[in-house]
Amino acid sequence: MSDHPPFAVTVDLAVFTIRDGALAVLLVERGADPFAGSWALPGGFVEPQEDAENAAWRELLEETGVERFDGHLEQLRTYSAPDRDPRMRVVSVAHVAFAPDLPEPEAGSDAAGARWWAVDDVLGEGPDRPALAFDHDEILTDARERVRAKLEYTTLALDFVAEPFTLPELRRVYAAVWGVAPDLGNFRRKVLGTDGFVVPTDGQGGATSAGGRPPLLYRRGDATVIQPPMLRTAGD
Repeated sequence: MSDHPPFAVTVDLAVFTIRDGALAVLLVERGADPFAGSWALPGGFVEPQEDAENAAWRELLEETGVERFDGHLEQLRTYSAPDRDPRMRVVSVAHVAFAPDLPEPEAGSDAAGARWWAVDDVLGEGPDRPALAFDHDEILTDARERVRAKLEYTTLALDFVAEPFTLPELRRVYAAVWGVAPDLGNFRRKVLGTDGFVVPTDGQGGATSAGGRPPLLYRRGDATVIQPPMLRTAGD
């Protein structure tokens, strides 16, 4: 018999999209203890026959009805505080995922509810801030910062927009994720001056409200890195 206490591995998934101009995260309402009635990131125990990534996609589908999508997914970090789960010693491999136009969730499995929340409402100080289970406020905070930082030096903002897109639509991604829009001139220089960031198409967007020339449409290029980076404004 092993001298080690019971030990389990779980996954948690911070899924982001842009909704109504704001960065939104997918949360589930826990239907069972521990933390019944609290909101949490989708996740659960890793089965013996699966790896962490497949477990993350499975739990996402089981708890929210959201199927595996073609957007970005990466591991965030491992959370292993001894007291993070009251049931036993549980280590969580957290993931970050995002894509445009993700669907409305439907609660399943042991979830009592599922919905999109504006990240600022979840991590803010308002009276309607939901109570997050386990250490999910820490995971969500880290996940948001990971995405914010990656938008500075990579082209992953493109994974938040559907093709084709306009430059104003792409700039609104930065505004939603960072909380402030990047300087217009610097934004255009970085996007159009980075070889392979975006590729123009033959189409144009709809007419502007002021009746001006419709904006050009673009698709993503093959560039992955912005060098030098497009830094956030100090204080963001």
